[in-house]
Amino acid sequence: MSDTVILTLNAGSSSIKFAVFEPGEEPALRASGQVENLSPSQQTRLIVDRDGDRQTADIAANDHAGALAAILDHAEQLFGGATVAGVGHRVVHGGTDFTVPTLLQPDTIAALRALEPLAPLHQPHNLACVEAASAAFPDALQIACFDTAFHRTHPFVNDTFALPRQWFDRGVRRYGFHGLSYDYITSEIARTEPDLSTGRVVIAHLGNGASMCAVRDGRSVGSTMGFTALDGLPMGTRCGQIDPGVLLYMMQHEGMGADAIADLLYRESGLKGLSGLTHDMRTLEASDNPRAAEAIDYFVFRIRRELGGMSAVLGGLDALVFTGGIGENSARVRREVCSGMDWLGIAIDHDRNAGNARDIGTDRVRVMVIPTNEELVMARAVAGALSAAH
Repeated sequence: MSDTVILTLNAGSSSIKFAVFEPGEEPALRASGQVENLSPSQQTRLIVDRDGDRQTADIAANDHAGALAAILDHAEQLFGGATVAGVGHRVVHGGTDFTVPTLLQPDTIAALRALEPLAPLHQPHNLACVEAASAAFPDALQIACFDTAFHRTHPFVNDTFALPRQWFDRGVRRYGFHGLSYDYITSEIARTEPDLSTGRVVIAHLGNGASMCAVRDGRSVGSTMGFTALDGLPMGTRCGQIDPGVLLYMMQHEGMGADAIADLLYRESGLKGLSGLTHDMRTLEASDNPRAAEAIDYFVFRIRRELGGMSAVLGGLDALVFTGGIGENSARVRREVCSGMDWLGIAIDHDRNAGNARDIGTDRVRVMVIPTNEELVMARAVAGALSAAH
């Protein structure tokens, strides 16, 4: 067993996922887990998976600093006496400058902090984890891996808005997100389906955050998300695509300020807002409330609409891949997205779909369910940095 390990931290808006890997050309997972329900109104839980054994404990933490402290309280269980040589951090927004995994230093952190307004649900928490991990492991390499980096191969037409060009030059453009997930899925396709890796693939990352990406030859050519992580598909609590005129109306005629609108769009909309119940797809699917069904219907409708658009961007479609918490686990969402899509060459086997099988398609277009692994993408980046440092 290695005397050093790699720690990865993936801070979301209401959770922190973590994993511990042994370094190597392909890092080997030693333990993983998450802190979930980071909210003053919910009981926060710490989940640790190690060697097939899952342990769950209620903890007293309602913010990300407290969650990381709880994780480190289990250091011996997680690290087994090994030294943390490197920490990989998911950083949602890298802007135009950060396009590869990057060593985190004070000037880098300052530049990333300037991007917080573009990802207010995530970036502050990402950087809070950087500070806490730097204090806990002062001798470890701290490596940032950016969700926006995967999409920097977009052509101009998929990167810009129809605003005066000066705004594009000032950084107002479509960045795209969930890049670590798309990075993993494309690498997995290249490993297991080499012929498909050069084809036209739409990846649907469906979870509390949701987006879709058009991939050609393993590279992003289009994304449903834009300047911030609000655009495109409806999400757990985020609205997705919305007419900007709605926001002008809210400001000019309803007297709403920027903070109130931000709270509405980021925290009170999406599945939660449409249903009036919850952001959790599992609860919505189990509910007999008609508004729950309407929220799911809208979610599916937007996925189908974007699937058509992404197929047009690619000039056809060779494969559709579902990933993310909903994409990997909701047979209902996959079934309803694919229903009636035979015109595009999509049809599924319902028994294989119900069993979350990897291959569920029965027509010309491959339809696949591939669990994502953002933590492994980060661990690979840290392993590369450690190797280069030595």
